[in-house]
Amino acid sequence: MELDIEKIRQDFLRELDKAASAADFEQLKVAYLGKKGRVTELFKDLKNVEAQAKKAAGQQINTLKEKVESLIAEGAEKSRQAEERRLVEEAEAYDFTRPAAYEQGSLHPITVVQREVEAVFASMGFTIEDYVEITDEYHCFEALNIPKHHPARDMQDTYFLDNGQVLKTHTSAAQNAIMRKYGAPLRAVFPGRCFRNEATDACHENTFFQMEGIMIDTDISISNLIYFMKTMLSEVFHQEVEVRLRPGFFPFVEPGFELDIKCLICGGDGCPTCKQSGWLELCPCGMIHTKVLEYGGIDPEKYTGFAFGLGLTRLAMMKYGIKDIRVLNSGNLKAMSQFTVR
Repeated sequence: MELDIEKIRQDFLRELDKAASAADFEQLKVAYLGKKGRVTELFKDLKNVEAQAKKAAGQQINTLKEKVESLIAEGAEKSRQAEERRLVEEAEAYDFTRPAAYEQGSLHPITVVQREVEAVFASMGFTIEDYVEITDEYHCFEALNIPKHHPARDMQDTYFLDNGQVLKTHTSAAQNAIMRKYGAPLRAVFPGRCFRNEATDACHENTFFQMEGIMIDTDISISNLIYFMKTMLSEVFHQEVEVRLRPGFFPFVEPGFELDIKCLICGGDGCPTCKQSGWLELCPCGMIHTKVLEYGGIDPEKYTGFAFGLGLTRLAMMKYGIKDIRVLNSGNLKAMSQFTVR
């Protein structure tokens, strides 16, 4: 028994010298003081010791146990203090102005396109405005000449909230607020996220981005609209872009048009993105309806203006050759890394 006690003491001291971390000391504690630890096993072996030697052996084991407990606790505390000092030193020495070592994030393609379009219109004297994503039926519909129960409301599958408000279905919902804010003459664009409860496919999403633009002044005509749109598109795509106007009905403009661009994915040959038509609807537009001007506090006898709702999501698809609109909202970093701009 004495030889066993001494051997265990020597083994423990050797292992104690090698211990450096909290985990090391915890491992030592389990190895020597745990349920099946070496010191614990000595107590179990006392039953095999002769009666006259049992008391002395028990005292020796207790002394060893107390020594082991004391040295483990002392070593663990020193280790904790050393780790604490190391962390403090690292914190004090850390340079918070140092660039991150990890790979930095990038801008989303829609954000890139939005900033480019904003810069183009800002250079042409347009102010950049913002608007809420949750609005009321008046601004989303009635102020745009779409009264209650008007069939045109069926064109926009609207998300209605429990409090009676709606998720903005188009950036046109900001027109009235912008007109009331600035009056006329006025040049403004206001980008934003829109929501419609519709089925998704390669060119339709329930969440998408638009940029509304309005220009109100004396003697404004459709030719002004075409000029500004072609200028913007040529700047964004760095080339001349073929466009076409076709009649389109929108209650807040009269006359109304659909401004399409030749599909840059297929070059006009037809693909799922453009529904095999060779053209992609990009910008509903037209001359602002007189009632909309009146609702905005602007005299339609003195001023005319145009409005457009540019599809930023589709513009990004054309710019980067993205064939499926659903990729843009997918959060798929592997897919989006193809279009990263840092």
